[in-house]
Amino acid sequence: MDRLSLNQITTNGWSLPEAVAGCAQAGVGWISLWRDKVAEVGVTAAADMVRRNGLQVSSLCRGGFLTGVAPDGSDVDGIADTAVAIEEAARLGAEVLVLVVGGIAGNDLAGSRQRVADGVGELVPLAARHGVRLGLEPLHPIQCAERSVLSTLDQALDIAEQHPAETVGVIVDEFHVWWDPRVEQAITRAAGRIAGFHVCDQLVPLPDPLLGRGLPGQGPIEHRRLRACVEAAGYRGPIEVEVFNAELWRRPGAEVLAEVISSYAEHVA
Repeated sequence: MDRLSLNQITTNGWSLPEAVAGCAQAGVGWISLWRDKVAEVGVTAAADMVRRNGLQVSSLCRGGFLTGVAPDGSDVDGIADTAVAIEEAARLGAEVLVLVVGGIAGNDLAGSRQRVADGVGELVPLAARHGVRLGLEPLHPIQCAERSVLSTLDQALDIAEQHPAETVGVIVDEFHVWWDPRVEQAITRAAGRIAGFHVCDQLVPLPDPLLGRGLPGQGPIEHRRLRACVEAAGYRGPIEVEVFNAELWRRPGAEVLAEVISSYAEHVA
């Protein structure tokens, strides 16, 4: 249980002060911060708040959109924004910055993936100077067009392996990779490169490609099998429970966190 981390999106109705206090009161020692929540209080205040409550930051979500395309289809300077996020991560004590790399630019999938590779290469020196690891997170193929042109761990590793492992790794998010027939081989390939392990379940039937997540145990994902795979590949870091679910977001944060802890204990730990 000492590896459990609350990803802030799971209790999205909570402010940062509420989430930090809630984790401290519940005995959860790790938290994954989201930049919009941090911005509400400021980076300095957020870092101080985390330290005063005895928590550690497992990751900062998120940078990326290196293809230059935001989820709503608008143009975005992903390089500049991610550079800011790297500095924020360092100030918050987050060793990992999660990258969602962006959707297709100009209907050119191969070219969009090359933009991601080029963008990562441009950002690596800054990340190395700040001691922040870039975590490439592949997303489910249904989100390829608008959120991530990286759909598998193998595709993320093709880019990560061009750089030092301590600076560029990959995020293993169950929701996005559990379906992949090569997931076990890809996790083995990722040995030394796993920067984060995110757990949740997929709701059946899937109500929404973004918000169709449930707590561990509410769907078909084999959590302990995937956990065994990432541990065999050498990962011993925090395990984030990350659930995008509108119903959870409407409920009291303390109630949701209690269910996070119990579902993690029963189905993951």
